[in-house]
This record gives sequence, structure tokens and C-alpha cells, in this order.
Amino acid sequence: MSDVLSPLSPTKVATTSYGPRPRNASSAHIIAVTSGKGGVGKTFVSANLAAALTRHGLRVLVLDADLGLANLDVVLNLYPKVTLHDVFTGKASLQEAVVTAPGGFHVLLAGSGMVEYSRLTPEVRNQLIHVIDTLAPNYDIMLLDTGAGISDVVLFSVSLAHEVLIVATPEPTSLTDAYAAIKVLTTQQKRHNMRLVINQAARPGDGRAITGQLQQVLNRFVHSESGLPMRLIHMGDIPADKAVREAVMRRQLLIQASPGCAASLAIAQLANRIKTMVTPTQAV
Repeated sequence: MSDVLSPLSPTKVATTSYGPRPRNASSAHIIAVTSGKGGVGKTFVSANLAAALTRHGLRVLVLDADLGLANLDVVLNLYPKVTLHDVFTGKASLQEAVVTAPGGFHVLLAGSGMVEYSRLTPEVRNQLIHVIDTLAPNYDIMLLDTGAGISDVVLFSVSLAHEVLIVATPEPTSLTDAYAAIKVLTTQQKRHNMRLVINQAARPGDGRAITGQLQQVLNRFVHSESGLPMRLIHMGDIPADKAVREAVMRRQLLIQASPGCAASLAIAQLANRIKTMVTPTQAV
């Protein structure tokens, strides 16, 4: 793993800075589920994690914050009549756009192929803030399923969260891009803690070793460039499991289709860890 991480070069990043969202104990605990690279299973993790958290009796909403390239509806086999785009344009109310997904949690789906959401405008920024501020008091946990990478839209979406959960796979490109995303968030949003889950892990313990390697590289960056302490927290591994592909192809939640498979059990463990982040005043 060290040979994967050692050649990382400085990353050119967007210049706009957004600080992390202030904590409000009376509202939802907001977690941005993000990644440096697409195709690592970020939306799969968001959807199944939401279902697992709902089983704990928590009120959960997943907001599809991958504006313009949304696919949460595909993962959940939903055909929404109203999307976040309709809310933004005043064609529908926010309440009309929130629907119940398989698994019992709520979702707010975004439109797909909307080129106007490829960049962060003041209108998009204000609309996202309004949506989250309006919905947060009604839930215990909100998961923001963001886009991948470090565009302004992604960085702003992440800034609206209290916690960041990075999803990566063991492949070199995924780890390199995960490092880049963590580095940007550390610098621009002054985040001191971020959480990492390794998807499609080949062997038990891979994720903890990868987290340790990333932490070492980040420590060198912190000392040499930002001067900010940053702790990367390993939240668990989701093992490579053929049941995942089968569930995705069938557009089903894994924890419903194959609740006893290794990947489902790993997601349940991740949900248990996430639940401990919810304060007693938020728990149902």
C-alpha cells in the first residue's frame, strides 16, 4: 500500500472555501457520503446504510446531492414524479418531493442530466441551504449522497454536513483520489476528523491498513503545508461479495435481498458505528 500512496503529487483544487456546518443538537446529524472517484459504490453505501439505520428506529433522510448526475433513484428502483429540480424551479413543494424508499427511510431525489447544476451558482447554493434547513429538524440523520471529486458543487454539499464519510476501494486510483479529496477538505473546510469506509475489500484488515497508510501521508501534508491536525477514522470494510452485484442489477437494497451475506453484515456494523454518533437528544 505504501507504494500506492507514496507518489501522490500536489493536487490543484478549487479556490473557494467553505467551513463545516455548525452543529445544532435539535436537528438531524448530517453526514456527507462522498468519494474522490466515481464508481466506488458511494450511492450503494448511502442507500443501504440508510436502511440499516432505519432498522435502529432512527428517522433517516437521504438527499441526492449529486446534482445533475443523480442515480439514487436507479439504485432504489424508484420513478419519482417530483425531484429536487422541481423544488428548485418552484414547480413543486419540498414536501411533495420527499418520498419513502424501500427500507423505510425517506429520500429526496435529484434530476439527472441537468447541466445547470454542473457549477455552483448563488441560486443552487441558497436552495440547498434552504432545503437542508427546512428538513433537518424532522430527522435524526440526514445522509447527503454527494457527487465524486472536488468540484465546487461537491465541496459545498460536503460543507453542509457535520461529518464526512469517505468511500473508497483498494484500487490505486481510488486511494489517490480519496487522498486528494481528504486533503482539500482538510485545507478548505478546516476539518479535523474524517471517516473512511473501504468498499470491495479483498481481505479482512485491508481497510485498517489502508487508513493507516493514508494517515501517514496526511500527517506529512499537515506538517508541511496546512499546519492543521487531521485524524482519519476507519469506520469499517465492506467485503467484495457477489451478492452486491446481484442486488445492484436487480435494483434492490442488499440488506433486504441478502441480509445474511458478508457485505450486508458489514453495512450493519457500519450503521452501529454511525448510530453512536447520534446524540441522546436526537435518538428516537
